[in-house]
Amino acid sequence: MSAENKRLQEDKAHLKHWKKWGPYLTERQWGTVREDYSPDGAAWENVTHEDAKSKAYRWGEEGIAGVSDHQQKLCLAWAFWNGKDPMIKERLFGLTGNQGNHGEDVKEIYYYLDSTPTHSYMKMLYKYPQTEFPYQKLVDQNATAGKLQDEYELIDTGIFDEDRYFDIFIEYGKNDTEDLISIVTVHNRGPEAAKLTLMPTVWFRKTWFTGHEPFMPRITKLDDRSFKAFNPKTGNYIFTFCSNKDLAFCDNETNREKLYGIPNERKYTKDGINDFIVEGNRARLNPQNTGTKAAAIYELEIPAGGSKSIKMRMQHQLEDNPLDACHENMDLRRKEADEYYETIQERVTDPDLKSIQRQAFAGMMWSKQFYYYDVERWLEGDAGRYSPPDQRKSGRNHNWRHLQNYDIISMPDKWEYPWYAAWDLAFHCIPIARIDSEFAKNQLLLLLNEWYMHPNGQIPAYEWNFSDVNPPIHAYAVQRVYQIDKKANGGKGDQEFLERAMHKLMLNFTWWVNRKDSEGNNIFEGGFLGLDNISLFDRNHAQYYQGKLEQADGTSWMAMFSLNMLRIALDLCEFNKVYQFTATKFLEHFLYIAGAMNNISSEHMSLWDDEDNFFYDIFHYKGKEPKKLKVRSIVGLIPLFAVEPIREDMFDNLPEFKKRLDFFLREKPKLAALVSSWIQPGYDKRRLFSLLRGHRMKSVLRCMLDSNEFLSDYGIRSLSKYYEKNPYTLKINSEILSIKYTPGESDTRMFGGNSNWRGPIWFPINFLIIESLKKFDFYYGGDFSIEYPVGSGKFITMDIIAKELSLRCMKIFMKDENGHRPVYGKNKKFQEDPHFKDYVLFYEYFHGDSGKGLGASHQTGWTGLVAEMIHKYYKTDEVNHDVITPLFRS
Repeated sequence: MSAENKRLQEDKAHLKHWKKWGPYLTERQWGTVREDYSPDGAAWENVTHEDAKSKAYRWGEEGIAGVSDHQQKLCLAWAFWNGKDPMIKERLFGLTGNQGNHGEDVKEIYYYLDSTPTHSYMKMLYKYPQTEFPYQKLVDQNATAGKLQDEYELIDTGIFDEDRYFDIFIEYGKNDTEDLISIVTVHNRGPEAAKLTLMPTVWFRKTWFTGHEPFMPRITKLDDRSFKAFNPKTGNYIFTFCSNKDLAFCDNETNREKLYGIPNERKYTKDGINDFIVEGNRARLNPQNTGTKAAAIYELEIPAGGSKSIKMRMQHQLEDNPLDACHENMDLRRKEADEYYETIQERVTDPDLKSIQRQAFAGMMWSKQFYYYDVERWLEGDAGRYSPPDQRKSGRNHNWRHLQNYDIISMPDKWEYPWYAAWDLAFHCIPIARIDSEFAKNQLLLLLNEWYMHPNGQIPAYEWNFSDVNPPIHAYAVQRVYQIDKKANGGKGDQEFLERAMHKLMLNFTWWVNRKDSEGNNIFEGGFLGLDNISLFDRNHAQYYQGKLEQADGTSWMAMFSLNMLRIALDLCEFNKVYQFTATKFLEHFLYIAGAMNNISSEHMSLWDDEDNFFYDIFHYKGKEPKKLKVRSIVGLIPLFAVEPIREDMFDNLPEFKKRLDFFLREKPKLAALVSSWIQPGYDKRRLFSLLRGHRMKSVLRCMLDSNEFLSDYGIRSLSKYYEKNPYTLKINSEILSIKYTPGESDTRMFGGNSNWRGPIWFPINFLIIESLKKFDFYYGGDFSIEYPVGSGKFITMDIIAKELSLRCMKIFMKDENGHRPVYGKNKKFQEDPHFKDYVLFYEYFHGDSGKGLGASHQTGWTGLVAEMIHKYYKTDEVNHDVITPLFRS
């Protein structure tokens, strides 16, 4: 057993809390909903990047390469100053949603390079320019850029052109659960010697004014190389540093005089260290060498092409020569991390793919965050403090007063999305389960707790609007993680996890049925469903056009939800056969939804279009005939996801479930005939439940696998390429609406314009397509083949098509025959520079034609699904090179 596996077992058994310390700081606390106390809910403007250096936060803390304990009482992060910037670099800079031409956007270059699940070893790289950081230029250039222009990035300013920058590698290693070492190595990539001020910074989150913890924690100097951080609840932590110039102390308190023009509560405010470094103002530091924020200061001069390292250690008890073995211990932690991942990656032989997968795992581990949000307290304010504006009580999230979040949660992206999103998190848990199934299971259960879920059964979406509606994929993730964990445990499934999840998911299913099927006809509206601008108009506000939208995707998601619950119930029958009655309930839901999709109430309309052989939404005009919105988008592909092959022997000994199956075959043959027949067993005695029988499935796949429609060299597009030259238009009332294939950034402000579903490639959708093809193949086996790509004359099985689609997605990150990675487009620095080209960024989505990364640049969350694709689908001996060679290096 590897050292990391042993740590995971000790943590699971509560023998040692190995995960107590981790990378739990956010990368942006400013501009979040939680810190917004404005009357109009303008969170981006309420606390700005400029304000952040002087304002103490209420709900969480931010930092560069930051770590904290699991309750974020005490924090550690790294700050830098190149001697030219107007402020020290304590936090990552970026544009607000209103400043960017495509929404919010971090304007820094950094990479997550490694992390074990217990964070016993972690590594990150931050690239810091030696010349003045172009804050204003980035704001101004993006302010003048239109929606049709690319985002203006830090690399575009030319600040890295002459290599005048520092590569700052930050490493952490654990000697024990609360014995942490860190080594920072700074490389000067420039042609001349350069100076850098480096500051490991320690501070307490401000908890002493809320009424929960009235006592004041303190950080106090011990000697020239160490200080003590004391909190009555957590005891002493001793921080020891190698030789440094100075120790500086202030308080984690707001500079109210600077921000608001009112007297400060404390003299030595949060920005004291910044003002001392930048302005030389020692009066801003506490001369008594105590406070709630402190830093060790290093003034380094690094020769051209050279490097220097500094080291530090955190421990409960100071020991003799605490830094002597730092390098040896870090080497050991690094070796243990390698040993752990060697086992995880034993199926992967390609060195480039191994590096991509490991960086994907690292990004998911680094993207954990302590998330604190008590909506009741946020609405009402803290005792003895000023009250929030009255408008808040009828504004954002006012009907989620029960919600109390105080946990470590997997984030989509800790700068652009430093808050959990329900369907993002469900996807995160699938690849995470490969390296830490306990964390994955606990994350899925977390969102189902009664202090998260609404009493009506809704799962919270995200902090900007907990009532928004994400696709109901939580049950899918639960079942998927259960299977991964079961296989890893030698075939023993975690009954308690599956049972707990099932009970809460039934409440969520009931919420969907009661709230999103307004007519009671098994056709679901859904609205937003996480797909932003996929439609002609904002699907949350169809009533603006005096109508109602019945959605092919919303209804298909519910059919998928039904089958996921059916499968979970059947899995639980292994432990308790009473769950066969629950399986029966979800079988009936699935069949009635299938029936409704083909005949909506008494309207005799179907979401399926026999002329185009595709699924479309239907818009109901007030006082007019309903009309199909004939847009070929992923809305019409989502019915593929409602598929589940089940082995006969799984329900042969479930008489009540079998009886109900026979009832539908006998008494409701028309309804039973709408879905793939289970009369005839398929490959390996499997029965198939699916919305798509043979003809419809082939028709949808024919469209999806056509390079003139959905099939890209890099995966499946979210909108048919046909609309590039033939935009779809529709007149609703007196307004002409149009949708066009837009393979790159969004050209509309719908949902803020910070994402685009009108053409780009999205990993979660591609992953579900691949998984669905695999499930179809489980039933049909090797005798069933499809033309791929359409027009090629080559017919292959759906299993091989699934693998090849995964290869197209993986190809986004892999080096091509020129050594270039499509994810970086035409950026020569990223493609060819030896200090850039092997580091991978996992973007939010990707250009539909070139594979270039777009949107949030560090959304390893669901784009981290590439790690699962590599694990599950990469086998060189199964690749059909006759088909894939033109697209993928062999």
